[in-house]
Amino acid sequence: MLRLTIALCVLALGWAQNCQVSNIPVKENFDKYKFQGTWFAVAKKDPSGLFLLDNIVAHYTVEDDGKLTATAQGRVNILNNWETCAQMFSTFEETPHPAKLRLKYWGAATYLQSGCDDHWIIDTDYDNYAVHYACRVVDTDGTCLDGYSFIFSRHPNGLRPQDQAIVTQKKQELCLLGKYRRVAHTGFCAA
Repeated sequence: MLRLTIALCVLALGWAQNCQVSNIPVKENFDKYKFQGTWFAVAKKDPSGLFLLDNIVAHYTVEDDGKLTATAQGRVNILNNWETCAQMFSTFEETPHPAKLRLKYWGAATYLQSGCDDHWIIDTDYDNYAVHYACRVVDTDGTCLDGYSFIFSRHPNGLRPQDQAIVTQKKQELCLLGKYRRVAHTGFCAA
C-alpha cells in the first residue's frame, strides 16, 4: 500500500510539473508572415473578469516595419445588461522566441484588458487552425492561476475534422482539456 501511495504521489508530481507555464511548448519556427490574416475564434477558455463572449474575429497584420499588430472584435456584456460589440486594437512586442509574444491593448480595449499579456502561439498550420495561450498570473507552484486560450480557425464554420485531434492534444498539453467553451458566430458584430 505504501508503494502505491508513493507511486501516485510521484505521478501527481510529474503531472503538476507538466502543467507549469515554463514547460508549455510553443510553435517552433513560428512565421508571423504566414500567420497574418483573419482568424475566427471557435473555442475559448475564459480568464477572470470582463472578456469577449462570442462573435470573435481577429485580424493579424505584419506592418511595413515588421511589427505584428491585431484588430479584433467580439460581443461583450458591460454592466451586466448592455451588450455591445467591442473593437480592439493591439500591438505585439517580440521576445527571443518568435512564438512567445507580448500583447499590448490600445484604445477602448484597455478597459477590457490591461497591461501586457503573454500571447503565445502554441500551434498552427497557418491555413486552418491556431491555438493561442496567455497566462496572466503564475501561481507559486509555476502553474497558471489566471489565463485564457483561444482556438482559432481560418474557416468561420469551425475546425476541419482532421484538425480536431491536433487541437485536442494541444489543449491537453496546456492542461486545459475540458475547460473550453464553444464560441458562437451569430452575426452580432457584423457591420
